[in-house]
Amino acid sequence: MAAIFAAGGPAPVIVLERTADGGRKILISGGGRCNILPSRLAPERFVTDSAPPLMRGMLRAWPLAAQRRFFEDEVGLPLALEAETGKLFPRSNRARDVRDGLVALARRRGVQFIFSTTVDGIARDGARWRIATTDGVHQASSVVLATGGLSVPMTGSDGTGLRVAKELGHAMHSTYPALTPLTVEPSRDAALHPAQLAGVSLAVRLRARGGGRTTDSHGGFLFTHRGYSGPSVLDVSHVCVRSIEGIGAEPAMAAAAGRPPDPAGRATLRVSWSEVPAAEWEARLLEGDAHVASILGRVLPERLALFLLASAGVPRDRRTSSLRRPERNALVEHLTSYLLPWDGHEGYKKAEVTGGGVALSEVDSRTLESRHHPGLYLCGEMLDAFGPIGGHNFTWAWSTGRAAGTAAAGRSPSSSE
Repeated sequence: MAAIFAAGGPAPVIVLERTADGGRKILISGGGRCNILPSRLAPERFVTDSAPPLMRGMLRAWPLAAQRRFFEDEVGLPLALEAETGKLFPRSNRARDVRDGLVALARRRGVQFIFSTTVDGIARDGARWRIATTDGVHQASSVVLATGGLSVPMTGSDGTGLRVAKELGHAMHSTYPALTPLTVEPSRDAALHPAQLAGVSLAVRLRARGGGRTTDSHGGFLFTHRGYSGPSVLDVSHVCVRSIEGIGAEPAMAAAAGRPPDPAGRATLRVSWSEVPAAEWEARLLEGDAHVASILGRVLPERLALFLLASAGVPRDRRTSSLRRPERNALVEHLTSYLLPWDGHEGYKKAEVTGGGVALSEVDSRTLESRHHPGLYLCGEMLDAFGPIGGHNFTWAWSTGRAAGTAAAGRSPSSSE
C-alpha cells in the first residue's frame, strides 16, 4: 500500500521483499479468504501503550468507505459483507486475489519489486539513505519501513524493521505476541483441561482482567488439545500474555527493583458459556422434575454440559426436583462466570499480530515520518498499536501504509482518496 501511494511521481519506487512473492500474511488470513476490512471501525478496541489519541488519528486518516472504494475501484476487487460477523471479504473468497491485486496495481503505477532479498542495514549517507541488502546496495531519498512485526515468522516476519528502528534511536515499547491462542498444562489442581473437550466449539462471552486492564469479548470459542482458541480468546489474549511476560506498570516496577513479575499477578479469565443470564438459569433449574443434564444440553454442546455438571459437583443423573441449593448455585456460577484455567500461550508462531513496537510519538501522526530522521517513514504492525480480529489490523496496515507512502513521495494525503 505504501508503494502504491508513493508511486506516480518523478522518483522511482522500489519494494525490497525478503520472500519470493510477498504478502504472505494476506494469503493465510481469514482461512485463505482474507478479511480485508471490518464493516465498522472500532478504535476503542485497539491496544497501545502510546497515547490513544495518536493511534485514533492514524487509524481514521483513511475512512473505511474510502478504503472500500479503493479496493473495488482501483484494485478491481469487489467486496462482500459477511453479515453474521460484520467482515468484508473479496467476493471471490480468495486471499490470493487480494495479494495479487495489490501487487498488480503497484506494478501498473510503476513500482519495481525485488523479491528474495534481505535488508542488512539502513544508514544515512549525506542527503540520501544507503540500504545494504543481499541484492546489493541501494540509495534513496526516502525510505518506508513496512516490515511487520514478529508474528507468524514463517511468512518472513523476523523483526528486521523493529531492529532497524531501534538502532536508529527510536523509543520502543516491549513487544509481545497478541491475538494468540492460550494454553493450559494438565494439573491435579485444574478443574478443566482442554484435552477432555478438544474440538468443542461454541459462542461465549469472555472477560480478562490483569495488569490494571479489563477486556471483554464475545464470539467463537474453541477447545484445542493444548488450550483455547477462537475469536473470543484471541481478542483477550493480550491481557493474559502481558501479565506473564512482565509487561505493564506493576511488572515494570518489579523489574526495576530487581524482582521477577509476581505470579499472583497473572490475569484471570471468566467465561459465560451462553447468552442465558444467571437469573434465567436459576429459574430453569427450579422448574418441574427434568434432568438437569437435559436442560443444559438444550443450550450447550453435550460434552461441555456434562463436564460442567461434574466440575460443579452435580451428579450426572440429578433431576431439578432433587437439586440442592449449593449444587444449583455452583452450577449457575459455572455456567455464567466460570474461572477458566490457563498458564501460557502459543507465542509468535500462532499470534496474528505483534503487540508493542515503535512508540507512536516517534513519528509524525499525519505523515508517519520519523521525528529523528527526515526521509524515514514507519508504518503498519511495527508501530505500537493493534486491533481486534475482523479486519481491523488490515485497516491499520492500509491506512498507515497509505499515509507513509504518500508523504514519502512529497504529497499531502486527502482522506477521501
